[in-house]
Amino acid sequence: MNRRYLLLTVFLFSCASQKNLNTGTVQQNSLTVGGRLFTSVFQQQAAEYKALCFQAYNIAALRLDQAIGSTVSSKPKAVITDIDETVLDNSPYSVHRALEGKDYESISWVDWTARAKADTLAGALTFFKYAASKNVEVFYLSNRAEKERVGTLENLKKFGFPNADDAHLILKTDVSSKEGRRQKITETYDVLLLIGDNLADFSSLFDKKTTAERTQNVQSIAYEFGKKFIVLPNANYGDWESALYFYDYKRTPAQRDSILKSVLKNY
Repeated sequence: MNRRYLLLTVFLFSCASQKNLNTGTVQQNSLTVGGRLFTSVFQQQAAEYKALCFQAYNIAALRLDQAIGSTVSSKPKAVITDIDETVLDNSPYSVHRALEGKDYESISWVDWTARAKADTLAGALTFFKYAASKNVEVFYLSNRAEKERVGTLENLKKFGFPNADDAHLILKTDVSSKEGRRQKITETYDVLLLIGDNLADFSSLFDKKTTAERTQNVQSIAYEFGKKFIVLPNANYGDWESALYFYDYKRTPAQRDSILKSVLKNY
């Protein structure tokens, strides 16, 4: 390759790259859009992430045995679990959207869940099968919409998750808070464990609370984590992020980026 041809190639590549940046993929450099690529790499590739999931489910198995041995309730036993980033791994959706220079939106999310292609989190299937072997029923309490029921059940059944049926899949209705749905289950079941990646999966103490309130409430019930509440890691999304925006989902990517940068500690 001669020097003139090399310079021309570099020039054309530079122009093409600039054109891509000018058509929207520049957002990939943002914390809210491009940042999801980085957190998804961790979720998909880091052995540490898998170790954290195994750790959570290993502790869940220990606590389940203890709870079964100590319960005096005559009610049937159950565990309540979230689905997304607790049972199923949706990082491919985050990657797909980020590579398009876009963030979450409901239409594309429903398209993703309908495909029933999400993989499982490390340790999840083993734990829930173990719970079922102990005659503990599993309730999948999710804020997925009712129109996602078919794809969700297909995804769970594909891996053989126990109690993957309409009776045990409790989806979002008119409110995002899970408290009422949790209480409904506890009316007829002795709930031994709650498992999730978001604090609102465990208690109404965390429904639409500020970052400061969430932190304070975690400290007030610290003894429950690793005991009755089993938390899975999720750096990709969650109320930890929404709380920083005061749950205003109409903020632009630029506004969200500005907020995130404003709360970062520096020296």
